[in-house]
Amino acid sequence: MRAVGLILAGGSSSRMKELSKKRAVCAMPVAGLYRSIDFALSAMTNSNIQTVAIFMQYNARSLQEHLSSSKWWNFGRKQGGLYQFSPTITASSGMWYRGTADAIGQNLDFLKKCHEPYVVIASGDCVYKMDFHDVLNYHIEKQADITVVCKDLELDAPAERFGTIRMNENGRIEEFEEKPVVAMSHTVSCGIYVLRRRLLIDLIETAQEEERHDFTRDILVRYRHVKKIYGFKMKEYWRNIASVEDYYRTNMDFLKHEVQQYFFRDYPSIYTKVSDQPPAKYNVGVRVKNALIASGCILNGTVEDSLIFKESFIGEGSYIKNSIILNDVHIGDHCRIENCIVESHCTIASGTEYTGTDGIRIVAEEGDRYDILGDTGNEDT
Repeated sequence: MRAVGLILAGGSSSRMKELSKKRAVCAMPVAGLYRSIDFALSAMTNSNIQTVAIFMQYNARSLQEHLSSSKWWNFGRKQGGLYQFSPTITASSGMWYRGTADAIGQNLDFLKKCHEPYVVIASGDCVYKMDFHDVLNYHIEKQADITVVCKDLELDAPAERFGTIRMNENGRIEEFEEKPVVAMSHTVSCGIYVLRRRLLIDLIETAQEEERHDFTRDILVRYRHVKKIYGFKMKEYWRNIASVEDYYRTNMDFLKHEVQQYFFRDYPSIYTKVSDQPPAKYNVGVRVKNALIASGCILNGTVEDSLIFKESFIGEGSYIKNSIILNDVHIGDHCRIENCIVESHCTIASGTEYTGTDGIRIVAEEGDRYDILGDTGNEDT
């Protein structure tokens, strides 16, 4: 594909609460196997985009560890490859990224050295599949300056959290409002854009001169009546995970057969960094109903309508329902966890109960696992 890919992965989100304290939002585990950035990376490689740059900033360590080898997404190549950019002190700049446009602007030399005529920009915190060839063909057919991938939300969905779009019958965007107080449209931006590389460079340089730093507000919204900006509607599955509630619902969607079929079995595939774990172990007396259990887990209790991520342990007599248990969690005997997200590497002492009554509860225990195991006598399990 005649495009270079840019993935915006540098932002933080207060709506993710404790979940974003130790990792970037784009590094959030999804569906027991993936990280959220895997979906943007997979869409890039499945569209035969050979050069991809990732702009990261907030809590970047876990994201960098996940991206330590580009071979998993087929970017280990002589021509092109996977590039990671974080803020650095240079002779001309010593600032953090002040926005998405500034992240691109501080690394504009990378774009100037590329040869592809087009650029695909994508957010790294969304769950979807997409062939960017379709968007590029639409972009060329419409002779657009910028094409924005968008989606119609359900009428009861909170569109105010997104950039809302109004288009005419030809698909041209007439109104673009970023996170309005009252949404006048339920068509929202998916955070995916296509435009010519040369145009992007010009727009970013102008934004830098005017001290403007946000791509959506200072380019898309500002130029909506000046540039020909069109919307490309996607009809397939798409979710943004910028809040605890969205993260919970997105993972719970993977308990549905049609979502599992779409992401786990249907072509094209979603790729991720492979960790060599043994299959999950179900000991005698275990009850599992409508659950997704990742590799490396050991189960001794009851799990219903939940996701158990890699290398987690569920003790005897414990009951897990409507919950997400992240990586490497140890849950002792006779615990009850319902309507919760348990943070990775937590240790839950035996006999503990956590229940989310007014929404989803985040459990983030930081006790010493070996001390607790010694007290309960379970050090051999």
